[in-house]
Amino acid sequence: MARQIVLDTETTGLSAAAGDRIIEIGCVELVNRRLTGNNLHLYLNPERDSHEDALKVHGISNEFLRDKPRFAEVVDDILAYLEGAELIIHNAAFDMGFLNAELERLGRGPLEALVAGVTDTLAMAKQQYPGKRNSLDALCERLGVDNSGRTLHGALLDAELLADVYIGLTRGQETLLIEPGDEGPGHAQHGAVRIDLRQFDLPVIAPSEAERAAHEKILAELDKASGGRTLWPRPAAPNPENLVA
Repeated sequence: MARQIVLDTETTGLSAAAGDRIIEIGCVELVNRRLTGNNLHLYLNPERDSHEDALKVHGISNEFLRDKPRFAEVVDDILAYLEGAELIIHNAAFDMGFLNAELERLGRGPLEALVAGVTDTLAMAKQQYPGKRNSLDALCERLGVDNSGRTLHGALLDAELLADVYIGLTRGQETLLIEPGDEGPGHAQHGAVRIDLRQFDLPVIAPSEAERAAHEKILAELDKASGGRTLWPRPAAPNPENLVA
């Protein structure tokens, strides 16, 4: 079972090193590339006010956060939810920097030691679309993800959008066969159960002479149409000695 968590945070400012804190965490769970609905969404009391520029981005007032739990009060719930999953984050260095700063304040180790890995969709997008804008909004537009409800940044909404963007960025990488036990919604339409053919004694059926002749005729026609540029061996020219006068 491939479990991935698409994660986003909102913060009081841009610098974890300067003491800015997390005010919101939004997580969306994917299992075998399918949304499960098992999401995590928390507002946090950062114990400091947001910078004015940050308020313009996320619109979460300092007053709203006053009665919210502190990171230390919910850290065990957060880590239990994330443990063992691959994290999918846009501009991962930013969010991971803030999460690790929060953990360091509590004497905890870095998040990387707890999860299966971290995938940065910004780095993926830059590789796929070099020289283009690769913000979340730009990727939504490019990949046909509806972000019309995103007037302000919000961690859960952004994680939900990023989940769709990630599926779009990696479309074509998913396997064509689904492992046994991976049957989910739409299974019948989108995949087939992998079957070990070694359990069967499969017959080998040789083509008939008529089938061989029909196949050779098709190959000859393709070779002629290509001007003799086909890569497969062409039939040898008949030996004049074997021709009957």
